[in-house]
Amino acid sequence: MVHAFLIHTLRAPNLEDTGLCRVLYSCVFGAEKSPEDPRPHGAERDRLLRKEQILAVARQVESLCRLQQQASGCPSTDLQSQFSDEPVSLHEAPHGAFYLGAGDPFQEPQTVVWLGVLSLGFALVLDTHENLLLAESTLRLLVRLLLDHLRLLTPGNNFLLRADRIEGILTRFLPHGQLLFLNDQFVQDLEKEFSAAWPR
Repeated sequence: MVHAFLIHTLRAPNLEDTGLCRVLYSCVFGAEKSPEDPRPHGAERDRLLRKEQILAVARQVESLCRLQQQASGCPSTDLQSQFSDEPVSLHEAPHGAFYLGAGDPFQEPQTVVWLGVLSLGFALVLDTHENLLLAESTLRLLVRLLLDHLRLLTPGNNFLLRADRIEGILTRFLPHGQLLFLNDQFVQDLEKEFSAAWPR
């Protein structure tokens, strides 16, 4: 099961102190249980805990993405200036997966699958026993749909105002955090259904 999906900012590899990593959107599937924690569980405390956990994942993804870009010798250009209407090749984008041990930051061990596209990072936090190839293909599918339907890389586009569309995509392609085996025809059918419900 997928526990969370998040979109966050990425800084260019050559920029050290130009701001912090920001989580732009996150969706948490289910809630973490902590029976041994004696403190009362208020809604606000749980929300803050989830926010801290998601931010910790985003920072680690950003760090790994920067490291991968530096190691590959990619030119250190300002990613913010690369926003455009031109299609982006997701197969050339930095990507990877890493393991989070118990308590760092989640109570149970988790695996994170991530993808960096220009100045945006995308990640899935999932159970350690999940199929990583399926998780990676699902993440690439979600990113492609988000880029196509929300025009995330278009200058001046405030996709934060379109959270309902992001949720619409997640509801169809990652229902309740479940990874789906989807063939091309079924993906096309779901895309048509989404496009009918949410015209561009």
